[in-house]
Amino acid sequence: MHSLDANRFELAKKFGVTEFVNPKDHTKPVQEVIAEMTNGGVDRSVECTGHIDAMISAFECVHDGWGVAVLVGVPHKDAVFKTSPLNLLNERTLRGTFFGNYKPRSDIPSVVEKYMNKELELEKFITHELPFSEINKAFDLMFKGEGLRCIIRMGE
Repeated sequence: MHSLDANRFELAKKFGVTEFVNPKDHTKPVQEVIAEMTNGGVDRSVECTGHIDAMISAFECVHDGWGVAVLVGVPHKDAVFKTSPLNLLNERTLRGTFFGNYKPRSDIPSVVEKYMNKELELEKFITHELPFSEINKAFDLMFKGEGLRCIIRMGE
């Protein structure tokens, strides 16, 4: 594992990640590598990049019969999700979510409390800070997959 990958894996382990696979380290599709590593596929996968190939891989690496893939990342508006219909007929489940299905009124206070108690390190997720006048740039970064979280400064 490359040092950058090792650093990402250490951070990801804090969130429950058990394995880290870099597709660039393999000659075959990453979903095949994961299926081999796990004797048939993972129980759950979560895709957070918005990259359409990663979304397809996340779905195709779950186990037939009970695997569930959750897509969180926001893809490019022209992206097309293509997979074999057999992946659905084999009882894999594909789900999507915006904002992690948080309910602002009831869930945000607990997130704020965790942040204030230093149980949640949100700063590590901020990739850009822009003035409000550049809000369209923030959307461009998100749609290109170049920005994880962007802080918009209203007074600038």
